[in-house]
Amino acid sequence: MTDASTRTFAVRHLQLARALFAAIAAIMITFSADHSAAVGLSVFSGFAIATAIVLFLGVWLVYPAASRAVPVLLGIVTLLAGMFTGIPPLRSTTLFFVAVIAWAVIAGVIELVGGLRARRTGDAYARDGILIGAFTLALAVGLLVVNPAFRLDYTVGPEDLTLTGTAIGVGIFGGYAAIIAVFLGIAGFSPRTVTAAPVPTPTAGERA
Repeated sequence: MTDASTRTFAVRHLQLARALFAAIAAIMITFSADHSAAVGLSVFSGFAIATAIVLFLGVWLVYPAASRAVPVLLGIVTLLAGMFTGIPPLRSTTLFFVAVIAWAVIAGVIELVGGLRARRTGDAYARDGILIGAFTLALAVGLLVVNPAFRLDYTVGPEDLTLTGTAIGVGIFGGYAAIIAVFLGIAGFSPRTVTAAPVPTPTAGERA
């Protein structure tokens, strides 16, 4: 692997790629009239698999060997979640809530802890990891407070409509994806000052 100073790709490129796939997920949910568990799981599966691929590419193209643990773990967890929720016969309301909540808790903790540890070393991107981890944990909390069995029938003009817990849950995921897309997009376009490690001063004996 080449030195960080000669790499073509940087962390901001990874952030922009993640923002793109989060934005696609948010748009798909926003403009879909069907907020069923099947649609929610389909969108989540595509979002998770695409995000995992980006993370794995980042491990190879962006991160130095000492900083690969977080993206590797995050990529594995996200890929497994995406593959499991991508099996059509298994898609159900229960699976949507269980799978997305489990992923959000595990992925959120990984990214949050990774960001906190990176902050100690003065990493310019540590704050982003902390905030994304917090947003992901907030997604888990938001889904936990939704009752999947909730159902509200109402009328708008001549049309009879129904609001379900599943539709609310899918909408919450869509809102999360939109927030992540905006935040990562801004972070990716924001200039960062990366502090270089201090160069040790040679002693008198080493000069000799």
